[in-house]
Amino acid sequence: MNEEPTTRERIRAEAAALFRRKGFNGTSMAELAVEVGITKSSLYHHFPSKQALLSEIIELTVNRVAPLVQAVADSDLPIAEKMCRAVAIHAVEAIHDQDAVACFIEEGRYLAPDFMAIHVVARDDYEQIFREMFEEGIASGDFLPQDADLAVKGILGMCNSVVRWYWPGGSHTPDQIASEFALFAVRGATGSARPLRSLEMDSR
Repeated sequence: MNEEPTTRERIRAEAAALFRRKGFNGTSMAELAVEVGITKSSLYHHFPSKQALLSEIIELTVNRVAPLVQAVADSDLPIAEKMCRAVAIHAVEAIHDQDAVACFIEEGRYLAPDFMAIHVVARDDYEQIFREMFEEGIASGDFLPQDADLAVKGILGMCNSVVRWYWPGGSHTPDQIASEFALFAVRGATGSARPLRSLEMDSR
């Protein structure tokens, strides 16, 4: 049985939805309190500022997905399989948590310097997982020689785009989108269209 979300969890969920729809600067704490169904003073009891709220949304998003990708990177799978699975995880998680991921991608730029510093470290550490996999593939000869940093930014940018255009009930399921993006990324990395076992994987 699913537990009822806590007030803090409801605040984060409603805030992420509002930030995605109206933007961080276009959303007031008073408006958020109304959406959650609590008083403004109660809202400030949970989060001392809108900055702290956005920062926590972003932090929890990265902390939830990064271990999933790291586990794949640390596995004994062939490097092409690892990259395929890691990209699929990133894409499908972006779809399943669109509001929070949109905050990470779009609204994080509005963080104050102290919060931004934390955000940048977490973002760079996350990208580093993919860069190291890419460098592993290049070193082993499985991937074409290329700029690993640029390739990773391109792949993650492609996956992140789903927060702007995906909607439930569309022509593709989240898993289908994730698998297609993953195969596209790996085919570009390897220069090969040969089938991968990961094509039939459960990307979640």
